[in-house]
Amino acid sequence: MRLTRRRALTIAAAGLAAPALAQGSRVLKFIPHADLTVTDPSWTTAYITRNHAMMVFDTLYGADAAGAFSPQMAEGHRIEDDGKTWLVTLRDGLKFHDGEKVVARDAVASIKRWGVRDNFGQTVLAVSDEISAPDDRTVKFRLKRPFPLLPAALGKVGSSVCAIMPERLAGGDPGKVITEVIGSGPYKFVAAERIAGAKAVYARNEAYAPRASGVASFTAGPKLVNFDRVEWHTITDAATAGAALQAGEVDWWENPSADLLPKLRGNKALTVQVHDKTGYLGFMRLNHVQPPFDNPAIRRALLGAISQEDFMIAAAGEDPANRHTPIGYFAPNSPMASDAGLDVFRGKRDFDKVKREIVAAGYRGEKVVVLVPSDVPILKAIAEIGADTMTRAGLNAESLYLDWGSMIQRLSRVDAADKGGWSAYHSYWSGLDQFDPAVNSSLRATGRVAGRPGWPDSPKLEALREQWLAASGAAEQVRIAGAIQQQALQDIPYIPLGQMFAPMAYRANISGVLDGYALFWNVKRG
Repeated sequence: MRLTRRRALTIAAAGLAAPALAQGSRVLKFIPHADLTVTDPSWTTAYITRNHAMMVFDTLYGADAAGAFSPQMAEGHRIEDDGKTWLVTLRDGLKFHDGEKVVARDAVASIKRWGVRDNFGQTVLAVSDEISAPDDRTVKFRLKRPFPLLPAALGKVGSSVCAIMPERLAGGDPGKVITEVIGSGPYKFVAAERIAGAKAVYARNEAYAPRASGVASFTAGPKLVNFDRVEWHTITDAATAGAALQAGEVDWWENPSADLLPKLRGNKALTVQVHDKTGYLGFMRLNHVQPPFDNPAIRRALLGAISQEDFMIAAAGEDPANRHTPIGYFAPNSPMASDAGLDVFRGKRDFDKVKREIVAAGYRGEKVVVLVPSDVPILKAIAEIGADTMTRAGLNAESLYLDWGSMIQRLSRVDAADKGGWSAYHSYWSGLDQFDPAVNSSLRATGRVAGRPGWPDSPKLEALREQWLAASGAAEQVRIAGAIQQQALQDIPYIPLGQMFAPMAYRANISGVLDGYALFWNVKRG
């Protein structure tokens, strides 16, 4: 096979042989959606770091593909004192990669470290009077009130996961990134072979003890490893990645570009399949502090201009199988999904009507600065649709093109939009991170002090979230989730833009890929 110079250089930089790779049956070569830049699972919500964390670390509980939580590192738990005391018992024989035994003190330190930064973790800390280790195998939670969601928090599958690490690492300053990657999970991180921007390597943890019973499903059940080594090769050029997969130089491509999917699907040597059924949910965040979007009436009026279908076609392409609209504030596949209030997104968009409503709401021609990340194709596409939508709605919209890193810095600015600040930006979250009110951090509306982009402030939304967390059963949770959506459509903490699905592509001789995101246990060759 003849290679272009650019492709040959890219493959060489990623550590692949050109023109073809003699694949070892015990080595899996994988192209991740991004380079691994942060290895500390508590420090960032980046999905690449979450995927890395699930290889190296383990969690006390796991979730199956249906969303049910069960013990993982935990052997089980006992609930006392009318639900206000939980005693979680660790499985026997758990060891960290450095050979040290996993004890309850490690879990306690890890939970507290995770809880400082994670949205669901903060809830766990707030509801706990005490998290302690009365002995080496018991983690004790003394709660202010019954909290049946504890396994869901400790087994959280979205970012950030509650990764269990040694106390000597977790017990340090939570404001500093850990530099040593030591977990107890099925793979060890091979730091010596890390090449920034090109390669990350994981070796099988021979000492790993999977659960003895159950069925592997998402992060629940036995984690059986069938490869001695997994190599992540960062290939940023989509055409190069596609060619490498089709040539058999790699086994698995996590996030193929939409324009290459028809060609990949037509190759009988490949499997192309959606494994994360929750998809990715696009959103538009408006700055609640600066004009014009500090005015809730203007935010509500803008809803009439939003065509979720236009946004999702720009992001996921013309194939209807790759997208779903309309959506609300929770993943359409989740039990909390609701149609409440979604008629606002249905039907033809009447821009003349929206213009009149925006003016009647008090708009005075203020500049609207829309941040557009020029180096992230999907986000660039939906941001351009967003800026055009605002212009057609009569807003004085201006697109500001920045690289992703510069955009993140701009979002921290508190200045007026025309003086270095911003008015709107677009992004997306996995449906796993918008599955319910406990994990949907974008719905938090605690005001400017929280330091979240846009600083939404809604005591009503926060009160409804607390009611949901304390709900006595599933039916009550569903009712409150509907009320949360109705309130969100009044306050507009963000505007939901639709759901898109991202298939994975892998060689046809790879089997056992679990539903969810990219996980590397249960996978086999042949």
